[in-house]
Amino acid sequence: MKKVLFLFVVFCFLNLPALAQNGALRPRRSATPRTPPKVQNDTPTITPRSKPSLGDNSALPPPPPSPSEQKTLKKSEDEVIVVDTNLVTTPVSVMDRSGRFIPSLKKKDFKIFENGVPQEITYFQSEETPFTVILMIDTSPSTKYKIDEIHYAALTFVNQLRPADQVMVIAFDQRAKVLCEPTNDKKTLYSAIYKANFGSGTSLYDAVDAVAELEMVSTPGRKAVVLFTDGVDTTSRRASYQSTIAAVEEIDALFYPIRYNTQEEMRGGQQIAAMPNIPNISFPSGVAIRMRGSSEAEYARGKTYLESLAANSGGRIFEADSLTNLESSFAGVAEELRRRYSVGYYANTDRVPGERKSIKIQVTRPGSVVRSKTSYVVKEKEEPKPDPQSSGLKSW
Repeated sequence: MKKVLFLFVVFCFLNLPALAQNGALRPRRSATPRTPPKVQNDTPTITPRSKPSLGDNSALPPPPPSPSEQKTLKKSEDEVIVVDTNLVTTPVSVMDRSGRFIPSLKKKDFKIFENGVPQEITYFQSEETPFTVILMIDTSPSTKYKIDEIHYAALTFVNQLRPADQVMVIAFDQRAKVLCEPTNDKKTLYSAIYKANFGSGTSLYDAVDAVAELEMVSTPGRKAVVLFTDGVDTTSRRASYQSTIAAVEEIDALFYPIRYNTQEEMRGGQQIAAMPNIPNISFPSGVAIRMRGSSEAEYARGKTYLESLAANSGGRIFEADSLTNLESSFAGVAEELRRRYSVGYYANTDRVPGERKSIKIQVTRPGSVVRSKTSYVVKEKEEPKPDPQSSGLKSW
């Protein structure tokens, strides 16, 4: 028995290093904790990806557009549709024989003819909406003796405004200046109107052209230009009688010229005395000096020009000398602007750029007087409007 026990002890002693080596190489299971599956699912490991090469971009689908991008794309598509459909719209004023607006007319009461051919009315609108008016004040030497009357007339028109209406004030002599951006604040407008003091030269055509190029006259909404002037141009360089009439035909704004007859003030060399920084000059007896813009023919041409502005835009002309009641006359203009009709049709796609098309609008209501554009010129391409600086307008 002792011999057996002795052999067992010897055996254990001889194998002890081997057991120790196995324990060092094989760690126990309890020493390696296992991560629960739930934790692995909730917090996955994110491995940053390398930036794809240019060759891989073609295989990647394009990212979806953001809401703002989608809106821009849709707007662009709409603008293309508007250009391609050749929709012709024109404002129409329908008055009775007393000059009062005729309300409640329907699409069936209107007829449109282009070059004498009846057109199907596809657009019709009749509602009372706010308007934006540009007051253009002639501050040239010829209006020196009428400037107080012009100020009063402009203030009278501003007093016809409602809270939602807006007015912009522009003065012009040899150059056009913005005295006030569109606003409905009457104190601001009064101040701007009184800033209109006379200068030198009369660039009427340039001023009308600059207004026609303003972006605001091409934006949606009802717009008009009330022009206080004698109609005589003496210093325009970039625009002409014909070019401005054509420009007015292409914009959606009515022109209401208020004509002042300043011919008496311009006789006898008074224009020279009215020029700033030039002293009065005496001439020998019997010597007549006639300055540019003072002749009978020039005043007749100026009157015809203002009549054309009104007729080709759908507005009307007023003679300041015959305006015994400014409040009543301007109230009628303001009412006419708020309560216009707009009608439109799709023109024939076979049109030549630069070609003039006549438009005639009839209303079946007996005793009605219709005022609207009488023609338009087919445009070659819609171009963006320049900013006020490039159009010749400068802020005060």
